[in-house]
Amino acid sequence: MTVQDTIETRLAERFELDHLEVINESGGHNVPAGSETHFKVVLVSEAFAGERLLARHRMVNQALAAELDGPVHALAIHTYTPQEWRRRFGEAPLSPPCLGGKARESGG
Repeated sequence: MTVQDTIETRLAERFELDHLEVINESGGHNVPAGSETHFKVVLVSEAFAGERLLARHRMVNQALAAELDGPVHALAIHTYTPQEWRRRFGEAPLSPPCLGGKARESGG
């Protein structure tokens, strides 16, 4: 399992997500090709309702504690409630979190 897959799985297990994006930004940094050290996550969940930005980030950091203590060097976190997401990006339907698609369905 890749680091990106692990991040997606841990966040999906921790939060009831309306939307999840995990983007490997390592290629934009001075790291070897194929590295998985720098990520950006975008999460949309009702779990963030009533929480300040710092509390939201702590929630994500706790969910990814093992990765942040290991292979992940940098993590950009963007958290939204469904209402905040719609206000910012409009009424287009949210995509469900992706957990590997066909590869997971076929077991490979």
